[in-house]
Amino acid sequence: MMSRLFAAFAACLFLVVPVAVQAQPQTAPAPAFASDRIIVETRGSGPDVVFIPGLGSTGAAWRSTADRLDDRYRVHLVTLRGFGGTDIQGNATGGLAGPAAAEIERYIRQQGLVRPALIGHSLGGQIALRVAADMGDGVSRVMVVDSSPFFPSLVDSRATSAQVEPLARLGYQALLLFGDQALKSQAATLGVDMGLAGDMVFQGLGLQGGDRRVLAQGLYEALTVDLRPRLSQITAPVTVVYGWTRDPENPRNRLEGLYRYGFQGLRQPPRFERIEGAGHQVMIEQPGPFLSAVRRFLS
Repeated sequence: MMSRLFAAFAACLFLVVPVAVQAQPQTAPAPAFASDRIIVETRGSGPDVVFIPGLGSTGAAWRSTADRLDDRYRVHLVTLRGFGGTDIQGNATGGLAGPAAAEIERYIRQQGLVRPALIGHSLGGQIALRVAADMGDGVSRVMVVDSSPFFPSLVDSRATSAQVEPLARLGYQALLLFGDQALKSQAATLGVDMGLAGDMVFQGLGLQGGDRRVLAQGLYEALTVDLRPRLSQITAPVTVVYGWTRDPENPRNRLEGLYRYGFQGLRQPPRFERIEGAGHQVMIEQPGPFLSAVRRFLS
């Protein structure tokens, strides 16, 4: 069971954005903010919305959504250093998600953001939950996109960090050795049957990837860190958006119950929005329905 659990979520975490979204449009320069952990691009004006991408993605993952919001909102596109060819700097050592959350909190305070909304995908959703737990009423609302406070619970609600850790460490070591192709080309060597999750990876349209050190650390943390004990510290309302299918044979057909179980520690029940026809990359695969969900979330 643990091998299947590891494969499913390692693969999902690496379904990162298509190369096509990497184009660099003209954006308004962000106010001066120096960090060796994150990069932030700012555009538009209005209420603040902070977008946090998933493992191996940059702020480019959100540009299609941001393009349709920056006439009414000031959007802040976060990139974790080391992803997508950016200079790794401080992320070369130590943890990843915790320091990134701390830097986002510092950015919010230093730049004078007033109770921003947070939107995070995958690992970025976990970072958004950390920020919301730390800042309390300093955050107005949180959207997590195909993310969970403990990813392995989406495969087995009884899973624990201790059970997953040996396989997460195997993935960590494989990424350090082989880079961001490890979970595809080395799957057989690792003795992991990736099944449907592997098929999803192989059908990807291209990877932004990144420095293997930060990818390995991010994968390890996403598979082992359990944020469920911190959910009670979140005071902002939470919306959970995820890809869904009508096919009863597809694991995504059964995700809602597992999501409800995973988020039951929140002070107030979250709102769930399923996007039919989407997989892990909801905002890329179903941009129209996803944008509608974001607008409902922000309204």
